[in-house]
Amino acid sequence: MHPHTFDELLSIMQRLRKECPWDREQTNDSIKGHTIEEAYEVVEAIDHGNDHDLRHELGDLLLHVVFHSRIAEEEGRFDINDVLGAIIEKLVRRHPHIFGDTKVEDSAEVLKNWEQIKMEEGRESVIDGVPRSLPALLKAHRMQDKASKIGFDWEHREDVWKKVQEELEELRDAVERRNGSDMEEEVGDLLFSIVNFTRFIKVNPEDALRRTIDKFDRRFRHVERRVREAGIEPRNATLEEMDRYWDEAKAAERG
Repeated sequence: MHPHTFDELLSIMQRLRKECPWDREQTNDSIKGHTIEEAYEVVEAIDHGNDHDLRHELGDLLLHVVFHSRIAEEEGRFDINDVLGAIIEKLVRRHPHIFGDTKVEDSAEVLKNWEQIKMEEGRESVIDGVPRSLPALLKAHRMQDKASKIGFDWEHREDVWKKVQEELEELRDAVERRNGSDMEEEVGDLLFSIVNFTRFIKVNPEDALRRTIDKFDRRFRHVERRVREAGIEPRNATLEEMDRYWDEAKAAERG
């Protein structure tokens, strides 16, 4: 088998846009949701440590870069070479410690310079670059991280933990008062403060919650399977029965 090239992919995309009815109908807007899905599938392959899937999912994501670029080229807006040029210029511009004379001591200083360069490029706020469409948990983490780059941050981890406890008490108070709008606001404040704390213990909250969701998925499916093996439909099982099988799943995972 001959080695495939990037130009071959570009050629195939060009042909698909001419000859395939479905590909020909697509726009940047119509495929944007698929692009997001492909990015998440890349993340899932990484989380599972599956190199076979990762290779394929990266290819799917690359296809979308080519797809979006081809649509834009047909409309006379830009082409794949403009995309490549933009990222190459950006990488060189934002790494003056590699391609220029800037000196840095560590990665923290690299990130600080990165944010400063972005501001010099015309952004009004350090949080301008956080996409509005990011999942809320990840968006909170990114906004807090970016704000911290210009010194808007807590100094001590203990103070952040106190803030979490404070927000929890405020939520408890709102619940006791049965104030719906306050409860929603306080839930948001509590989640935001927990995300802030995760930065100080160097845990990515999006990754952490995704792993917990996967764990719940495994254990709950085990509960459903074991209940059915006992001759009971899950909807008819008692909480005690389901809890027993849940504990069984936990024990199995631990050893």
